Amino acid sequence: MQQFANPARFLKIANAALPYIWSITAILFAIGLYGALVTTPPDYQQGETVRIMYVHVPAAWLGLFIYCLMGFFSAVAFIYRHPLADAAAKTAAPLGAVFCFLALVTGSFWGKPMWGTWWAWGDARLTSMFILLLFYLGYMAVWSSIDEPTRAAAIARIVALVGVVNVFVVKFSVNWWNTLHQPASVIKMGGPSIDKSMLWALLTMAVAYTMLFLALHLVSMRSEIAARKLRQARLIEIGNR
Repeated sequence: MQQFANPARFLKIANAALPYIWSITAILFAIGLYGALVTTPPDYQQGETVRIMYVHVPAAWLGLFIYCLMGFFSAVAFIYRHPLADAAAKTAAPLGAVFCFLALVTGSFWGKPMWGTWWAWGDARLTSMFILLLFYLGYMAVWSSIDEPTRAAAIARIVALVGVVNVFVVKFSVNWWNTLHQPASVIKMGGPSIDKSMLWALLTMAVAYTMLFLALHLVSMRSEIAARKLRQARLIEIGNR
């Protein structure tokens, strides 16, 4: 990991990888959307409404995955003082918040015909996912409200690590409590319970979402590194006056 600690080396790798990542992302989205909207069959119970799954499930997966990454980067920053770890967590947060919000919105659209309501506070997964969005917003609020970067980073790390606990609540809420959400149907003992005619499109969309996040995260990291260099240059200029 230390080989990526040098911002110049990281930028060199990111710039070289981004064109390939964008291309793979576009191809995967084309295949996944074609499968989700054209070739996969409607569900025998939900009908055409099930197609929301191909947007909702990958968005929910990214919402959880990105927060785990933030927790990981924050732990690395705490332990190893990795110079890019805080930047990686900071730039991942807005992207994770968008995916988390998308999961909540599409879940509401899916819940209305299935549950008869747009929102159910009594559903543990829905409520804990909303709390996860609040953790995202709280993390970003720390960075935007504290001008001193070192102090902001220290507090943001704590918020990120505490919020990881809620990720496990979201994940296992359907096992711990009676909820409207169904239990896991893709990653489970005994194999997926989703028919293969739907599963391939769902997995393709999940990988496409992940590649999209990776591309956007690298772009955000480049901007953050540039902003830090500019801030450092201004501080040097002020100090020389």
